[in-house]
Amino acid sequence: MSLPTFIFSILLSHLLFASQQSAAAAGRWKLLQTSIGISAMHMQLLCNDRVVIFDRTDFGKSNLSLPNSKCRNDPTEVVLKLDCSAHSVEYDVPSNKFRALMVQTDVWCSSGATTPDGNLVQAGGFNDGERRVRIFNPCSDRDCDWQEIPNGLAARRWYATSHILPDGRQIIVGGRGQFNYEFIPKSIVANTFNLPFLQETNDVGAENNLYPSVFLNVDGNLFIFANNRAILLDYVKYEVVKRYPTIPGGDPRSYPSTGSAVLLPLKDLKTEAIQAEVLICGGAPKGSFFQAARGNFVRALNTCARITITDPTPHWVMETMPLARVMGDMILLPNGNVLLINGASSGSAGWEMARNPVLSPVLYRPDNKIRSRFETQNPTTIPRMYHSSAVLLRDGRVLVGGSNPHGFYNFTSVIFPTELSLEAFSPAYLDAKFNGLRPKIVYPNSMSGFRYKKRITIQVIITDEDVAENSVSVTMVAPAFNTHSFSMNQRLLVLCGHKVKALGNSAYSIAVTTPSSPNLAPAGFYLLFVVYQDIPSQGIWVKLQ
Repeated sequence: MSLPTFIFSILLSHLLFASQQSAAAAGRWKLLQTSIGISAMHMQLLCNDRVVIFDRTDFGKSNLSLPNSKCRNDPTEVVLKLDCSAHSVEYDVPSNKFRALMVQTDVWCSSGATTPDGNLVQAGGFNDGERRVRIFNPCSDRDCDWQEIPNGLAARRWYATSHILPDGRQIIVGGRGQFNYEFIPKSIVANTFNLPFLQETNDVGAENNLYPSVFLNVDGNLFIFANNRAILLDYVKYEVVKRYPTIPGGDPRSYPSTGSAVLLPLKDLKTEAIQAEVLICGGAPKGSFFQAARGNFVRALNTCARITITDPTPHWVMETMPLARVMGDMILLPNGNVLLINGASSGSAGWEMARNPVLSPVLYRPDNKIRSRFETQNPTTIPRMYHSSAVLLRDGRVLVGGSNPHGFYNFTSVIFPTELSLEAFSPAYLDAKFNGLRPKIVYPNSMSGFRYKKRITIQVIITDEDVAENSVSVTMVAPAFNTHSFSMNQRLLVLCGHKVKALGNSAYSIAVTTPSSPNLAPAGFYLLFVVYQDIPSQGIWVKLQ
């Protein structure tokens, strides 16, 4: 890149920041760490309020050393055969501290999900890590670290998607060159099952179907979106039971034309026909990947597509975002709104393939009428481009990190240097002016266990006067594994009941019913929130079993 072009790109980024700042509405940013030593390509919040973060082992030497003179020896590595630096960290949210972890093989562009007991199971990666399964068991001390299972996968899994199943297993879908799926733990020795849909959605030379968006439907089948269309898969019978229409316009919205997808909050859980909706936002027009490789960065898509996947005759409803976005993340907030964050407004995913960072998050209110759902938020000052990540925290903030659009760590003479920082975005519901409305959960204690289809009582303190029953709700949020603009296993349920009783001295009891089936909420740890007038409490961890 020539010096004038480089300077022009920097000026354009500053102008973009200024324009986004002038349109800002709400939300606050705070820098938590200037550097954690690695770039946060993958993130998972665990039930001990710690976030496991990792990038890849073939980036070269990171800025964080492994403890106790540990080193990773890989004779196949081109850049660094003996690497004594970390490529994974454990970030402790309450203390805002982190420590180095050691991965033995390459975790680049991998997937993950948690078990019913709260362990993180991470699958695949690159080269020596492509068939590995890795387990991280959350612990209270500082000695726990990654454990690896050689040949834990039947096939190479690079750019694949993990999802938790109702029976506690995990399904791993797709990956580069893999038009199939498998299970963890393995069900048979071969353990791979063909999925022609992935071959059908593979664009020659561009793919546009990696990291497929996978959601557990309320009937126990899997909704799988890739490129510009979707299917409903009965993974038990190994058959497709429904095909959904192509999104109008036909533009791709999967990697590298990366949009983001989310299963909208599940409500009315006692009805016989529970409705499930999927929202897919952003992406890149056809051909953007090839154009970006030639230095022509096409404007990203500025549309979202929403579909009721449980409808007998489903169709996509299109909406227009205030900002075009590729490589954005979509995070479910405790009150049921969706936060669109990170990404760029032109180009595609890949090394040096995007320009014009989108610094302003956008809030999406799914219950508002169409054309009144989007609200632009205050911008960050840190571009979060390719290989960025974001996860919801128990206190309602969104943790944001990463951005490395380079083949290695690169901090100088590039438009978007490798980013090692962590910051937090606080939605407007965390503003001090809402403290009088903010519920405080006093019962049950965090880490309590709940059974399915049981009536439970939650006690809260709400200092506002005249608390109306219809202004209170209880939500459960599954912590997601986030990478490459998709939050795997992300799920929010609005619990039924909401019988509110005043106890005196600003105390209230709320009676709700837990989900009736693992098809609605697979067993495991969830964050439980009480929401009053759109203002959520801090969450508590609960275990559904």
